[in-house]
Amino acid sequence: MTLLVQPRLVNDVYSDAGLLLDFRFGGRAILFDLGDLSALSPREILRITHVFVSHMHMDHFVGFDHLLRLSLYRDKQLNIVGPPGLGNAVEAKLRAYTWNLLDEQSQDFSIVASDWGDDEFVARSLFRAREAFARRPQPLEGDKLPLDEAEFHIEAATLDHGIPCLAFAFQEKVRTNVHKARLDELGLPVGPWLNEAKRAARTGGDAATEFTPAAGKQISLRKLLDAGALRRAPGQRIAYATDLAYHAENVARLCRLARGADQLFIEGGFLEDDLRLASSRKHLTARQAGEIARSAGVRTAFPMHFSPRYLGRETELREQFERSFGGLPVVAA
Repeated sequence: MTLLVQPRLVNDVYSDAGLLLDFRFGGRAILFDLGDLSALSPREILRITHVFVSHMHMDHFVGFDHLLRLSLYRDKQLNIVGPPGLGNAVEAKLRAYTWNLLDEQSQDFSIVASDWGDDEFVARSLFRAREAFARRPQPLEGDKLPLDEAEFHIEAATLDHGIPCLAFAFQEKVRTNVHKARLDELGLPVGPWLNEAKRAARTGGDAATEFTPAAGKQISLRKLLDAGALRRAPGQRIAYATDLAYHAENVARLCRLARGADQLFIEGGFLEDDLRLASSRKHLTARQAGEIARSAGVRTAFPMHFSPRYLGRETELREQFERSFGGLPVVAA
């Protein structure tokens, strides 16, 4: 089955955390966390439509300036979602610069910054280049998810890192792929029409909807599905969690968010010998991260955001993670 998005860490495991979800089709990307973006090409960065920020510590937010600089002279809207206080942080960043060369003739670049509470948006602000990024409060619409589109949605869970810190999950609603052999049996060519058919299948379109694969030839969504030319399966789920204390409430919340995920990207930056240090900084050890991944029942898990104090000891961190991920889940204290 063709995946809707290809996830990959922005940086190496010792550097700023960040996960790029690159859409296979549509020239689009979504970013979890906004740390150092220098590893991404300008082309990749300009595909980003939405950024989901876990919290505003420097290593999770310093990339804002780089993203802003590349986007400034483009007609586009950039959407940023983060914990309460995000709008203030974006405003502070924008106020740090002088915008006297921007006016109503400038490119229509805008930023929508939305503060996500425990289960709903609590504030939203619009910043437009044509208004020299003056802050404009926006109405809230009662959204129950940080992002909800026809093909996928984004979920969030608020975790404790001494401050509210968001973990995120990408959920594809229905995975739909083409079975080429079945398509050949129907005498149908591949082509742009299949994108429309796949979209209808993903979004629960009317089975009687017809498509035109070639001149004078039509076929319904029902026939494509019945013949197995289009196949539907449970959608892709990707979870991302970083910077959290190890205690029962955090573990329970994260396990609910990551439950059954195809992939979990989770911080596991400290060795077990330094458990007290990890606890004092409200971070996870590699062992604890592996236990959470195991308890959540994820298919694959990737530890990240390793502390630089362990440079050259990546193998030890990974071994502790893998041992606990493959063992029995342990309840957090």
